[in-house]
Amino acid sequence: MKARSRSIIILGILFGYILLQFLWWEVLLVRHTGQIIDLKQKIAELTTTNEERLIQEINFLHQKKKIQVIMVVGEGTVFLLLLLFGLYKIKQAQDKETALNNQQKNFFLSITHELKTPIAATKLQLQTLQKQKLNEAMQQTLIANALVETERLNNLIDNVLLASRLDAGEFMFKLEKQNLSEKVNTILNRYYKKEIGSGELKLKIDEQIYAEIDENSFPSIITNLIDNALKYSPGEKEIVIELLSEKNATILTVQDKGCGILDTDKEKIFNKFFRAGNEETRNTQGTGLGLYIVNYIVNNHGATMAVKNNSPKGSVFEIRFNAI
Repeated sequence: MKARSRSIIILGILFGYILLQFLWWEVLLVRHTGQIIDLKQKIAELTTTNEERLIQEINFLHQKKKIQVIMVVGEGTVFLLLLLFGLYKIKQAQDKETALNNQQKNFFLSITHELKTPIAATKLQLQTLQKQKLNEAMQQTLIANALVETERLNNLIDNVLLASRLDAGEFMFKLEKQNLSEKVNTILNRYYKKEIGSGELKLKIDEQIYAEIDENSFPSIITNLIDNALKYSPGEKEIVIELLSEKNATILTVQDKGCGILDTDKEKIFNKFFRAGNEETRNTQGTGLGLYIVNYIVNNHGATMAVKNNSPKGSVFEIRFNAI
């Protein structure tokens, strides 16, 4: 039997015992109160000769009995409500701990897969170069593939380290006015030249758009959003990166035509380690850190982010920076 099941059973037994004991003592208190009032009534009947005064005394005792019973029941009800509230908070804390444990389990499963895949691919390519006599073109292809896998591994490690620094409050944001059009183009051409060339990424970047950004963390917004769009767009990919300026905001959007995001998951996707589905059966790569990092950085830029459904399918991530 799992520890969680055992703790629930023990908690249920403890609660049942406390409840039964409480009800029993409440019944005893009511009975004892009634017996005391009855005794006082008999004493009054024996010691009072004035019938009118006796009736007043009896009415007073009955009223007192009623008040005391109400007090006992009322205090008992308050105690019971407090007990139920305490049990609810205990269960809530236990559910949070269970959810966190599941998230951490998913994270370790995914990070293991994410680390092993590029390492295994790079090792295979290097072994091929070492053992096989290949022409120059094939050698360059294998070297290029190994560099891609190395870059992927480097990005993964950067994400894990950045998430750790953000959690620890060690990352300092320094916002400076920069040409966002040039910045976005530079990032895209550095990391996604192949995808741009193949037409998987389509750019709609207006010129001379400025915003206050942190130069060190801003690239993580672009790379994580695009990586997610690529991962969750099976088959033929069509991802649009758009940057435009409105009167009161600078708007950056990443649109894909992938599998989309369930409405029930839209608020959860920015939680650390969250990934929809079961980690052991999921085919897509990822650690559940990307959107958490994006959301954290966006908030520290004083910007806002919205997730919308694309038409006819897919998702749109829209970030609004304050206009300068």
